[in-house]
Amino acid sequence: MQNRAEYLQALGIDVWLPRPAREAPAPATPAARVASVTPASPPARELSAGEAALWAGLEAEVRVCTRCDLAASRTQTVFGVGNRHAALMVIGEAPGADEDRQGEPFVGRAGQLLNAMLRALRMPREQVFIANVLKCRPPNNRDPLPGEVACCLDYLHRQVALVKPALLLAVGRIAAQNLLATDTPIGKLRGQKHVFGNPGTPLLVTYHPAYLLRSPGEKRRAWQDLLFVRHELARLRG
Repeated sequence: MQNRAEYLQALGIDVWLPRPAREAPAPATPAARVASVTPASPPARELSAGEAALWAGLEAEVRVCTRCDLAASRTQTVFGVGNRHAALMVIGEAPGADEDRQGEPFVGRAGQLLNAMLRALRMPREQVFIANVLKCRPPNNRDPLPGEVACCLDYLHRQVALVKPALLLAVGRIAAQNLLATDTPIGKLRGQKHVFGNPGTPLLVTYHPAYLLRSPGEKRRAWQDLLFVRHELARLRG
């Protein structure tokens, strides 16, 4: 299995390594230092019978949803995966072609980068919950339409209510703007604390992994966003 240094390298982050034994070690970068001291996340706890029933009912409802026209063109719905008691919930905009085929969010190249980003902080994919604003793929991967978001957002609210995460991470402009009901550019939403829903779950924003694949120069900013996530999680969990 890759170690954290390799994941940081996948993000384009330089990692300082110790010099040979007879020399004093080089100082670690902030990114490497934080990653090296971050404790592993606790294992997921089992759902109660009542929680399992609520999840099963919601998943069944999403599976046969026909609230909008996307039901006619999808291969299958993409409900979400991960720890259903996760402290961190990651939310993207909508399924793509790979996700539509496999029924799971973030499974293509963007998903591989997201996995690396999470593992770099010792928060592997199976320990967070990952979902999308939309549960069906828009044709040709176009942006979600306002009416589609309006039809689907209730499902996400219910997922958040069931997971009860300490923190939400919106990845990408489309997800962030729809969750926050704003047209503010993502560059101004990053690095700020927001809230989603009622009574309000803390929410942070970062770039979508697909954007980072196209614009690798932004990976350092994304890494700073993830450090912000880690800091806020530690603060919120006391």
